[in-house]
Amino acid sequence: MKKNILFPPLINTLACSCRALGLFGLLAVALPSAVYAHRGANNEVDACNILVGHERVHFTAYTPALSNDKEYCQIIPHLGSTNLVFDYEGKGLRNLTVEFEVTKEPEGIRVFYLEPTKIKSGTVNGAVDFSKFGAGNYLAHVAIVHQDKSIDSHIPLSIGLEQEASDNLPIKSLFVVVLIAGVVYLMKRAAGKHAARPSDA
Repeated sequence: MKKNILFPPLINTLACSCRALGLFGLLAVALPSAVYAHRGANNEVDACNILVGHERVHFTAYTPALSNDKEYCQIIPHLGSTNLVFDYEGKGLRNLTVEFEVTKEPEGIRVFYLEPTKIKSGTVNGAVDFSKFGAGNYLAHVAIVHQDKSIDSHIPLSIGLEQEASDNLPIKSLFVVVLIAGVVYLMKRAAGKHAARPSDA
């Protein structure tokens, strides 16, 4: 009497399981890129912070006419009227004279400027219609000005050059779900064929 050889079906099942786990891994990698698009993960440096001397200024951009109240930082996908917000994260800058500026690079064209002043509230609001200057690379400058000397810091901005990452998230998620469903279907089909196979005598 011949005994059934169970190893090939077992190997196939393990292989299918590994593929399914791999697909779940792809989904896990795809999601954090959108979740941490602005503030970053817990163990990451906030890319929206501008270090001015020993103080930090948090930069946020909004395009209310194009994306409602969604927050942006270094990558602003929409080209249009943009609200700029600079928030002091401490109180050290409130008694200092600070200058704010946004320039288009590499030309250095000034598109926003706030002359040196003391911001007691700790928040600066500005607005720029970037459609007047075109898509491109910009710099947001924050400088402490004291007796004709300044400490300048800046962060790079990409305006209207890159698509919004989260716009593709539903498509990516659907693609991964369909792949997982396909793997599960093939596993069940293979198991059904093995169960229907008559035993060798």
